[in-house]
Amino acid sequence: MGAFGQTRTLMEGVFGVATLLYRLGRWSFQRRRAVVAVWLLLLALIGGAAVAFSGPTSGELTMPGTESQRAMTALERDFPQAAGATGTVVVASETERPLTPARLKPVLDDAAAVPGVVSAADPFATGAVSEDARYALVQVQFENEAHEITDAQRAAFTGIGADAPGLRVEHGGEAVVTPLEMGSSEIIGIAIAAVVLVVTFGSLVAAGMTLVNALVGVAVGMSGLFALTSVVDLTDTAPILALMLGLAVGIDYSLFITSRYRQLLVEGLAGPEAAGRAVGTAGSAVVFAGATVVIALTGLSVVGIPFLTAMGLAAAGTVAVAVVVALTLLPAVLGFVGERVLSRGQRTKKDAPAREAFGFRWGRGVTRLRVPVLLAAVLGLGALALPLQDMRLAIPDAGAQAESTPGRQAYDLTSEGFGPGFNGRLIAVVTGDDRRSTEAAARQAQAIIERTDGVLAVTPPQTNATGTAAVLGVIPTTGPTDVKTEDTVRAIRAGVASITLGDVALTGVTALGIDVSAKLADALPVYLLLVVGLSVLLLMLVFRSILVPIKAAAGFLLTVGATFGLTVAVFQQGHFADLIGVDTPGPLVSFLPILLIGLLFGLAMDYEVFLVSRMREDFVHGDTAQQATVNGLGHNARVVTAAALIMITVFGGFVFMDDPIIKSIGFALAVGVFVDAFIVRMTLVPAVMSLLGRSAWWLPKAVDRILPDLDVEGARLHPAPAAEAAPAPREPAGIS
Repeated sequence: MGAFGQTRTLMEGVFGVATLLYRLGRWSFQRRRAVVAVWLLLLALIGGAAVAFSGPTSGELTMPGTESQRAMTALERDFPQAAGATGTVVVASETERPLTPARLKPVLDDAAAVPGVVSAADPFATGAVSEDARYALVQVQFENEAHEITDAQRAAFTGIGADAPGLRVEHGGEAVVTPLEMGSSEIIGIAIAAVVLVVTFGSLVAAGMTLVNALVGVAVGMSGLFALTSVVDLTDTAPILALMLGLAVGIDYSLFITSRYRQLLVEGLAGPEAAGRAVGTAGSAVVFAGATVVIALTGLSVVGIPFLTAMGLAAAGTVAVAVVVALTLLPAVLGFVGERVLSRGQRTKKDAPAREAFGFRWGRGVTRLRVPVLLAAVLGLGALALPLQDMRLAIPDAGAQAESTPGRQAYDLTSEGFGPGFNGRLIAVVTGDDRRSTEAAARQAQAIIERTDGVLAVTPPQTNATGTAAVLGVIPTTGPTDVKTEDTVRAIRAGVASITLGDVALTGVTALGIDVSAKLADALPVYLLLVVGLSVLLLMLVFRSILVPIKAAAGFLLTVGATFGLTVAVFQQGHFADLIGVDTPGPLVSFLPILLIGLLFGLAMDYEVFLVSRMREDFVHGDTAQQATVNGLGHNARVVTAAALIMITVFGGFVFMDDPIIKSIGFALAVGVFVDAFIVRMTLVPAVMSLLGRSAWWLPKAVDRILPDLDVEGARLHPAPAAEAAPAPREPAGIS
C-alpha cells in the first residue's frame, strides 16, 4: 500500500465518525452517573462564573473603517463632555397659549435634578422652539454612557415634566432605551415545544427528558457567554440570538437522537447498544448539522464588523455546546429512564403490527409526481421572492418602535412640531491642525451643507477648547430612514470632499446606516463563497456525492429568496403587519441579510443532513436509490416535522418582542425554517433525489480516492453483535 493509501486508511480509522460516536454513546450510557455529575458540576462552575464576572451588554453599534465611525471617534476624543448618553425631552403646549420660559421652568428644573445629568439646555437659548412657539426640545446630557444608566435614572428622566400644568411632555433618546430582556417569549416557545414533544413521543418521560437535556445545554452555553461579557463587548442582541439558536437546535438535536434510540429499542436492541447506535447514526447527522451551523456563524467574522462577529461567535458557541450535550448527556439520561422513554402503547403492545407512517405515503406521492411537484414548488417560491426586489436597508430608529413606547411617542411629537428631519439630525465633525484651519474648514463646510438639497438647517460650528475640532448640527428635511435623506447624506459627503483645510466626516443614524449597508454589500459575496463553499465540501465528505451538496445549496437559495420576500412584504410593505405588532412598516435593519443568510444556511443544512443521511444509510445498506429516498423521508418525516415546528415556535416567540430588530430576526427565521423544512427539504429534496436516482450518489473516482470515508451512515456498525441484541426483535409499532 502506498503512502497515500496508508494516510487515507489512517484517516478513515481515526475519523470513522459513526464508530467513534457509537463508542461515546455506549460509554456515556454505561457511565451515566459520572457523566451527569460532570455536567452538573460544569453547570455550577460556569453559572458561578457568570454571576461573578458578567458585565453589561450595549446597544451601541460600531463600524470600524467607516466615515461615520471615524466621526464618532473624533467626537469622543475632542468633545469628551458629549461622550455620555443623551436624552431629548419634547414639550408641547396643550392649549393655544405659546410656550414661555416661565412655563418651561418646571421641566428644566426636573431635568437638572435627574441623577447623573450634567446639563439640560434651555430651548429658548438654543433656538429649539417651533415657529408657533407651541413645541420645544430640551436636550439633556448625561455624565455616563447609555449602558451605564440605571433604572432609577431612567425612571427619573421619564418623570420629567409629569406635573407641569398645560404641557404634554414626552421623553426620547438614548436615556429611554432599556436593555433587552429575556423572559416571556422564551417561556411561550418552551411550553409549545413541550406540547409538540409530548405529541411526537406519546411519552411525558421522553418529552421531559429531551427538553431538560436541551435546557441544560442552553444554560451552560448562556452562562459561559455571560461570564465573558466582562472582557468581550456584546450588543444587546447577541445573547438573545444565542439563546434563540441554542434552544432551538438543542431541542432538535436531542429529539433526533432520542427518536432513533426509541426505534432501536422497539426493534429489540438492549439499552447500551441502542444508545451507541443512536449516537453513532443520528448523532453523526447531529455533528455535521451542527458543524454547518457553526461554520455559517463563525463565517460572520469575515465581514469585519465587531458586533456581527461577536453575535456570530456567541451563537456558534451555544450551538457547539448543544451538540456536545446531545452526544454525551443525552445517552446518560437515557440510561436512567430505560424503557420509560417509550410510550405506554409501545411498552405494552410489543407485538402489534407496524402502522405505516405518513412520511412513507408522502414520499411515494412526491416521487411519483416529482415533475409537477418540482415545478409547483420552484414557481411558488419564486413568486414569494418577488418583493425582494424592493428591499431597503437602514438602521431602525425610534419611529420603528411600538407606538406605546416612550421613544416612539417622543419621535411622533417631534415630527408633529418640527418636521421629521429633527428626528434624524446629522453631525458633521471637522478636524484640523490648529484653530485657524479648523474654523476656516468649519465655515466652508457650513456654507456647502446649507446649499445642499434636502438640508433644512445647519447650526453654527462649535469648536473645542484646543481648536483642533468643530461640530455642526445638520437637520435634513426628511426622516432618518427616508430614501431622500440617504441622497442628502451622499450629497453632503460629496460636497465637503473638496475642503482641503481640514477633514470633514458626517455621522448620525442615517449616515451610519448607509455605511453599514455599503460595508455589508462588499462583504456579502465573500461571505457567501466562504460559507457555501466550506459547507458544500463538508456535505461532500458526509454524503460522498457531488450532486447532493449542489442540490442542497440550490434549495437554500430558494429558501432565502422566499424568506426575504415575505419579510419585506410584512415589515417594509406592511402586509399583515398588524398581526405581529408592526405599527410602522419601514426598511429592514442593515445587517439582517447577511445575518439571516448565515443562520438560515446552517439551519437548512440541519434538515438536509437529517433527511439525506438516512437516505444514504439505506442506500449503502442495499436499498435501491428510489426506495432509499422514500425510506429516508418515511423514517424521518415525523421527527423533522416536530423539529421544524419546535424551531418555528421558538423563533416565532421572539416576534412578540417590542424591539424591531429581534422581531424581524425572529419572524424571518420562523418563516425560513417553515419554507425550508416543509417545502424545500420534505418536498423538493425527495422529488429531485427521485429524478437523479443512483446518479445522486455519483462521485468521480479521482475525488473518491482523495476523500476519506467518514462512515457517517454507520455501515461499519452492522450487523449488531449477537450478545447485544434481544432474542426476539419486535416491530417498530408506528415509530417513524
